[in-house]
Amino acid sequence: MAELLKEAYNKAYISRLARDLVRVYPKFSSSAFSKSVFNGEWDALELKGRMRHITESLRAHLPEKYSEALGLLLKVAPEYGGFEGMFFPDFVEVYGMADKDWKRSIDALEKLTCYSSSEFAVRPFIISDSKMMMAKMLEWSKSKNEHHRRLASEGCRPRLPWACALPEFKLDPTAILPILENLKGDSSLYVRRSVANNLNDIAKDNPEVTLALGKKWYGKNADTDWLVKHAHRTLLKAGHPKALSLFGLKTPVGLKTSRIAVDKSTVKMGDELNFKFDFSVKKNSKIRLEYAIYFLRANGSHSEKLFKITERKFEPGTSRFKKRHSFRKISTRTYYPGMQYISFYINGKEFAKRKFELV
Repeated sequence: MAELLKEAYNKAYISRLARDLVRVYPKFSSSAFSKSVFNGEWDALELKGRMRHITESLRAHLPEKYSEALGLLLKVAPEYGGFEGMFFPDFVEVYGMADKDWKRSIDALEKLTCYSSSEFAVRPFIISDSKMMMAKMLEWSKSKNEHHRRLASEGCRPRLPWACALPEFKLDPTAILPILENLKGDSSLYVRRSVANNLNDIAKDNPEVTLALGKKWYGKNADTDWLVKHAHRTLLKAGHPKALSLFGLKTPVGLKTSRIAVDKSTVKMGDELNFKFDFSVKKNSKIRLEYAIYFLRANGSHSEKLFKITERKFEPGTSRFKKRHSFRKISTRTYYPGMQYISFYINGKEFAKRKFELV
């Protein structure tokens, strides 16, 4: 079994951090710091909980003055990359808001994002003063450093996962758009992917904004076309007519479908459901083919989840697809025994719904 992400914060990691802090701050107590980190609550904490707990433990063992503590952390932060190092910007998020000199904190986030990411930490500053922070992020969007450019987009995503939402931008994302315009043709996929994710967030609350930008940007070059397609993934899954039309996904001429054939009407937890589906078209057609599972919920209702099979051009004639869906246990879904449903989608329209029982 793969090691959980939270286990990256182990005793060796904390000991290394303590040694590096002693190097720049001889008064730092390694033993007291380690003891405060690995307290009685540590084992029960998940990844972000452990990150925040390390932040709070650092605050207790560094100089009381925020500017001094931050200066020490900036000296050792370059040695700590990846998601593990995000407790450095988290320190700024938790304690920098109270600092009278915000510039010190914002400059620190600019540096720290180059080692891990300041995408979470910048958001409370946006909520507190969006005009000031968005001006700074617009500046970052023009930086020569791809980490700064990526922060400009990722930090203002209205619905960034694992982070606090930005209600102001869920209501009206206008302030985000100049940043995305600057970055839509970025040379870095790392940045372009963030722009796509930001637009996908916007689409969940303001689909017309994403659709308008998609229509404006699409067809210019392959990189931007990929960005636009990725940005519309939620709208495409929802079968939004304008999104489907943007990518040439119309109802095929002479479309005929058959019922889904399933290999069994009852599936055991942990087993697979094998199924097949036929359709035919009379003319060359661009088709986005998906299947959906309607999972039974605890309250007796069903939750639909779409899974993409393919999107390509089909020649006239009949096409057959054989697929299987696993019901093995996964951490992101809870299965409930009872009647479930499966169906196919062709260019956003549902066909051939079939039921089966999960036991």
